[in-house]
Amino acid sequence: MQDKRLHNLYQDVPFTMPVVQEPSIPSYEVVLTDFGAVGDGVTLCTEAFEKAFAALEAHGGGRLKVPDGVWFTGPIGLRSHTELHLSDNAIIFFSANQDFYPIIETSFEGLDMKRCLSPIHAEGATDIAITGKGIIDGNGAPWRELKRRKVGDDIWNPTVKSGGVLSDDGSVWYPDEGYRKARLTAGSLNRQADYLDLQEIKTFLRPVLVSLRNCERVLLEDVTFQNSPAWNLHPLWCRDVTVRDIVVRNPHYSTNGDGIDIEACENVVVYGSSFDVGDDAICIKSGKDEDGRRHGKACRNLIIEDCTVYHGHGGFVIGSEMSGGAENILVRDCKFLGTDVGLRFKSTRGRGGLVKDIWCRNIYMKDIVAEAVTFNLYYAGVASTERGSSEEASALLPPVDETTPEFRDMHFEGIVCAGAKQAIYINGLPELPLRNVDFKDCTFTARKGAEMHNAENIICHNVVVNGEEL
Repeated sequence: MQDKRLHNLYQDVPFTMPVVQEPSIPSYEVVLTDFGAVGDGVTLCTEAFEKAFAALEAHGGGRLKVPDGVWFTGPIGLRSHTELHLSDNAIIFFSANQDFYPIIETSFEGLDMKRCLSPIHAEGATDIAITGKGIIDGNGAPWRELKRRKVGDDIWNPTVKSGGVLSDDGSVWYPDEGYRKARLTAGSLNRQADYLDLQEIKTFLRPVLVSLRNCERVLLEDVTFQNSPAWNLHPLWCRDVTVRDIVVRNPHYSTNGDGIDIEACENVVVYGSSFDVGDDAICIKSGKDEDGRRHGKACRNLIIEDCTVYHGHGGFVIGSEMSGGAENILVRDCKFLGTDVGLRFKSTRGRGGLVKDIWCRNIYMKDIVAEAVTFNLYYAGVASTERGSSEEASALLPPVDETTPEFRDMHFEGIVCAGAKQAIYINGLPELPLRNVDFKDCTFTARKGAEMHNAENIICHNVVVNGEEL
């Protein structure tokens, strides 16, 4: 049955938005237990999942039903014309045994690199779906580092006692020595030195929970995705993606614990969903630096509607990996509660990429830690609440070229924020300022109002901060 909300979803969109095509999947169905699976939370079901999807593929596609139970497994590879359907009381959770996750060529944080195979993955597939009201748990804690300042004794002490190693100053726990070694060479980034042995640092190469690459007609519906090793959901270079009524959860302290990262995709709708995560919640990306410019794929034609974010570095975010560009994006009727930043736009010199034609309408925020709306073109790889001020170090400006990020033509209307450190913060580049941004009918309660650097043609109409119009 077609979702009745779809009609309204495509109303009053300020750009030409194709109707997103949903997957076509045969009605044929198999049940996981028919292939020897046992839902006791102990029996490994990897082989059963593989056999079930092979049977569906041989039949031309269909639905794999996962009954009520706790299904312990290694990675699951989705096939074209198939649906993974979880019953209401079904829990799929993944083994942390690294032997199950080979190192593959993939992409992470916008760069081509080697990482571990994702627990759920598909590449080049058409007509795929993950549905049902069950839970998919990535069992991410054994993969992730943990910062002492982010957690209390109730989390820190058991984690340290479980094994692993500490940083020299005792402020960070690492799952193993290989992870620590990789982190020391990577700094704040997630790309280690090339000379390191990948098998030794395999934990550091932790995967995203769901990786969908080069897929067409994708549906994610009703499922709870949680506790990922890194990002939760990563559609990359996909076309016609529908995400509705899902729940995405990661611990607030989870490193790189993003909700959904929609990267270089076309024709995407996300609606009726909630996010409570450890990093950016709903994030738009299109590759990073030279790798992103070489692929040259923009993220375009997106509608994000009726979503709630309870925790995250940003509620809705573009960047910082946006070297392929982003355009034609509408975000409306969303709620952000307690996020570090509400609407967050970020990049840096060297990245390149054009971000334009973005509309944010009727966004409601409460208790935002830093800024309600922020543009930062001096992004340094940290959360907004952790950054220092960014000042131009030299009067000598670099030339504007393909490595210069450009942000322009942004529209904000009906933004309401009850509580923030700052209402609006814009920090553009002097060699290519942020341009053509308008705010209309917005109300902010914040300790500071608007602060703008290297920005041109910023228009505010009926924008009120603490009872006074800007």
